[in-house]
Amino acid sequence: MLGIGKILAPVAFSEECRGAVRQAAMLACRFGSKLTLVHVLEPVTYAFSGWEAPFQVADLTQQREADTRQRLDSFFTAELGGAAAEKVILEGDPATEIVSLAHGEKMDLIVMPTRGYGPFRRMLLGSVTAKVLHDASCPVWTGVHMEEAVGAEQAPIRRVACAVDLGPQTRAALGWAAGMAQAWAADLTILHALTVDPESESRQALTELARDQISEHQRALGTQAEVYIEFGRLPDAVTLPAGRIAADLLVIGRGHGSGAAGRLPTHAYTIIRESPCPVVSV
Repeated sequence: MLGIGKILAPVAFSEECRGAVRQAAMLACRFGSKLTLVHVLEPVTYAFSGWEAPFQVADLTQQREADTRQRLDSFFTAELGGAAAEKVILEGDPATEIVSLAHGEKMDLIVMPTRGYGPFRRMLLGSVTAKVLHDASCPVWTGVHMEEAVGAEQAPIRRVACAVDLGPQTRAALGWAAGMAQAWAADLTILHALTVDPESESRQALTELARDQISEHQRALGTQAEVYIEFGRLPDAVTLPAGRIAADLLVIGRGHGSGAAGRLPTHAYTIIRESPCPVVSV
C-alpha cells in the first residue's frame, strides 16, 4: 500500500492554486495524510533613514505577514472541504524555501501548479516549479490545468498511466503508480515510447525487448498492467496515448544526476506541459 503521510501544497492566491489545494485535500483525505499549505513571501527592502527605520521595518514586516495569514486562512476554505491543514508562511526564494521545507519535514508528496500568482506567474514551467521538480527528493504532483481540478466526488482517479523509459527509476515510478492505482481501485497502464522509425527493421526486436524488460519489472512488483508501446517523438509518444486511454494521472520517473534528487530529464518538462492530466514525477 502506498504511504503518503505528509503532503505539502505551495500556494499563491490564484485559481491554479485553488485547484492544487483541491487535489491535495482529496489526496490527504484518501491517504489520511497531514496537509501543509505554504506561502512564500519574497523579501522586501524598505528605504528609510534615521533611527526609527528598524522599528518601522519590523512593523511593516509583521503587518505583511499578518495580512498574508488572514488571506491564507480564508482563501482556500472551500477547496479544503473540511480537511485540516497547517498553514506556514516563509520568506525568501520560493523554490528554495519550498524544497527546504519539504526536505526538513520529510514530506511524501508536493502538490503544486505549473504557474500561479506573483513569483509563480513569471513562467509556465520556469524557475519555481522547475526548480522544485529538479531539487525535491519526494514525488511532485503538478499539472498545467490545475484551476480545472475538482474533488474526488466529482472526478475520482479511475485510470493511472505510468510512462517508463526502462532506466534506473523505472521500478520506483511503476511501484508508486501501482500503489496509487491500488488506493483508488483504478486501472493501471504502462506506456513506453520508442523513438525509432516505425518502419525500421529493428522495430519488432526493440518492441519485444521492451516488453521483456517491462515484464521483468511487473513480476518484481506483482503488477499485471496493460502495456502500450508507442512509436514516435517525445512528448507526443507519451501524452497522446495518455489522452487516448483517458488517464486521470500520469506518473513519470526522474533521471539520476549529481544531486540527491537526481535530474528531471529535459523531455519530462514538455510532458508535464502537454499532458492531458496531472503528472507525478517520482
